[in-house]
Amino acid sequence: MKIALVTDAWQPQVNGVVTTLVELCKELALAGHAVEVIHPGQFKTRPCPGYAGIDLAISPRAQLAARLDKFRPDAIHLATEGPLGWAGRRYCLQRKLAFTTAFHTKFPEIANAAVKVPVSWGYALLRHFHGPSSGVMVPTASVLRMLEARGFRNLRTWTHGVDTTLFSFQPVPRAWQPLGLLARPVALFVGRVSYEKNIDAFLKMDFPGTKVVCGVGPVESQLRQKYPQVRWLGLLPRDELAQVYAAADLFVFPSHADTFGLVMVEAMASGTPVAAYPVDGPLEVLGRRDETGRSLGGAMHEDLQQACYAALAVPRHEARARSLDFSWVHASELFASNLVPVDRAADPRRREALAPVTPLSSGPPTLS
Repeated sequence: MKIALVTDAWQPQVNGVVTTLVELCKELALAGHAVEVIHPGQFKTRPCPGYAGIDLAISPRAQLAARLDKFRPDAIHLATEGPLGWAGRRYCLQRKLAFTTAFHTKFPEIANAAVKVPVSWGYALLRHFHGPSSGVMVPTASVLRMLEARGFRNLRTWTHGVDTTLFSFQPVPRAWQPLGLLARPVALFVGRVSYEKNIDAFLKMDFPGTKVVCGVGPVESQLRQKYPQVRWLGLLPRDELAQVYAAADLFVFPSHADTFGLVMVEAMASGTPVAAYPVDGPLEVLGRRDETGRSLGGAMHEDLQQACYAALAVPRHEARARSLDFSWVHASELFASNLVPVDRAADPRRREALAPVTPLSSGPPTLS
């Protein structure tokens, strides 16, 4: 199958969406699909306001159309709602082509946290963007239910995976020389240091040991000044990041806004249990809780400090075992099954060449 993947999030950006799409493309290629990625690096760009390190394509319509015309894809997937996503949407609508989209990020909550744009306005815009989509892929069942309640349609469950070779299991936290000797327990956060990540809830928490933050973002300088005792590592290559995960006693995920939280799965693959709030991403990644708040790879609690103490009691082998439920092979197969042929209404032979979209009425699969 020839798949066109249109995305505003791509390397050299560093975030969960980019990691997801890069790994997805690797697996699709291994499965025999031809994937053409259309990304900002192929266009003139400008920095995204308020988000250093994220560049957006400028006036991409004509060039994007030329690339798609030349590639002649069997299926088109619009991964993001940025300038390239909107240009891809316009291209498909003008030519009466079917396409799929994905909901990776709660942009309405981000815009509200950053500049106080009402959340309802953001979801109205996203509902308009995804309205013509033949299948809106979402990473968790809880996000699917939330979007359905907000009037989104044609929702399809999808999931993500983890590289269990890169993020290898460590039965005990191992020292990483660049970190030096740190007071234990070492509590780690990895991700964009941004408005919506709620990092302040982690950093202000009264907790023994050492807090470590790996990442960059728009509120980094502000938080560095506010919490000088925290170890700030900035942006690391993924092979070094894997060693940081393995050196931590627990991973703290304070976000309320993430739709999935791939970093949690990476931490668990290393054997590092996760502490989080019981919200969309963690509820899917960590699964059910028992009466103590413990879950399958860590712990969730409305009090983040209590979640941290409970997570420390989770054996590292249990965290690793939970991570093995998330496979890139399975994620890519599910993604491919959600695609639709660009002309599915016109040519039944091409419609049969692609796997059918699973109807919502069949119920979303569960990961827990």
